[in-house]
Amino acid sequence: MIITFSTEMLTIRTSRDDDVPAITAIYGHHVLHGTGTFETTPPTEADMAARRADVLAKGLPYLVAEDEGKVLGFAYCQWFKPRPAYRFSAEDSIYLHEEARGRGLGKRLLAALMSQAEAAGVRKLIAVIGDTANEGSVGVHRSSGFDHVGIIRSCGWKFGKWLDIVLMEKPLGEADRTAPE
Repeated sequence: MIITFSTEMLTIRTSRDDDVPAITAIYGHHVLHGTGTFETTPPTEADMAARRADVLAKGLPYLVAEDEGKVLGFAYCQWFKPRPAYRFSAEDSIYLHEEARGRGLGKRLLAALMSQAEAAGVRKLIAVIGDTANEGSVGVHRSSGFDHVGIIRSCGWKFGKWLDIVLMEKPLGEADRTAPE
């Protein structure tokens, strides 16, 4: 399927239940063909719906980019770790339809996600980027003000090779300058 979009018609909005099939298809493509996720079997629509519901139940954003009724990408954040001390740090995830890559959509989704994450009380957004060769994701995060904080070498095995992960971070709002409420 060829996807075309005009940036004037692009809407970034909170995801809805009826977006789950498109979200599942986009993510499934990345599972089967990319190294941005270390999953190896595409989750079902029920799996993706449950994951989305979990994010939303925590008061965190789960967004889609839509053009003329077509979901072109999605972004969300989830608590970095489940322990209470981590409750102000979240990990972001962004996935785009293959035909929508390279057009600035990831940066727009990330900007909206950062804004909504900050409004939800997130003080630190963390990117855990699969594969050091994932220049698109590293570049989007860098251009959005994320700092590179490290690489964990050879921690994933996919497509017959070892993969690294790149760690990046961005303080949001008051970050660590004040105590949280």
